[in-house]
Amino acid sequence: MIVTRFAPSPTGYLHLGHVRSALTGWRAARDAGGRFLLRLEDIDRTRCRDDYAAAILEDLAWLGFDWDGPVRRQSEHFADYRAALARLEVAGLLYPCFCTRREIQAEIARAGGAPQGEIGAPYPGTCRRLGTVERDAKRALSADYALRLDVAAALARTGPLAWYEDGRKIAAEPAALGDVVLARKEVPTSYHLAVTLDDAAQGVTLVTRGADLFAATHVHRLLQALLGLPTPRYRHHPLLSDAAGWRLSKRDGALSLRAMRRAGMEPAEILAAAGRG
Repeated sequence: MIVTRFAPSPTGYLHLGHVRSALTGWRAARDAGGRFLLRLEDIDRTRCRDDYAAAILEDLAWLGFDWDGPVRRQSEHFADYRAALARLEVAGLLYPCFCTRREIQAEIARAGGAPQGEIGAPYPGTCRRLGTVERDAKRALSADYALRLDVAAALARTGPLAWYEDGRKIAAEPAALGDVVLARKEVPTSYHLAVTLDDAAQGVTLVTRGADLFAATHVHRLLQALLGLPTPRYRHHPLLSDAAGWRLSKRDGALSLRAMRRAGMEPAEILAAAGRG
């Protein structure tokens, strides 16, 4: 049975790009007689708000979407993420990183690197080179730090990996993203870890999401192998863009679904607009 999901973050109102993602997953499930799940990715407790979460549910229902089972909220599953982190740390695959973003950018510049696409240049591995004594001392004194995945060490355990994208076999190359952050001192997960664990816990068999997240799949495939999780199939759909050619995003002030409703647009019009292109 096909199981898909839609997993927005309640940090703002839905826009047309979100509707496209929801529509892609919903259609894939319903056309195959499968299940469509809803998840709220609310690990960022400083930006996520309950009123946004309520608006997401109300807007989706207004558009005519239905979903199977209860809504999964990531903020209710921190214990699961901590347990997975503990497994990776015991295996020697995590290390604390004390670098600020400015320090990372400076190190990349000194090495002659430059931002590469949406994911930017990979982390240069500064804190990976720290000795155990220095690392432990910094960890005890630091007000904040990140836990990074040692990708080279992880790949030495797993060997070559791949996933299937709409029937095509894609070789996983997580090293291209560098040692990604899996958690921070005060938050026991990041997007990469949470989404990988959630998809497995919810039994998702087909991940449908925007093309901007294609690169992240390299890391997610590695985490699946390290944690013994199943590998779903993937379908990354094209992104919607505005009149200037910029992809729609909350951060850049994309017109919200709420605003479209206030302007008198009907569900059929919005769904048609989301499905075009």
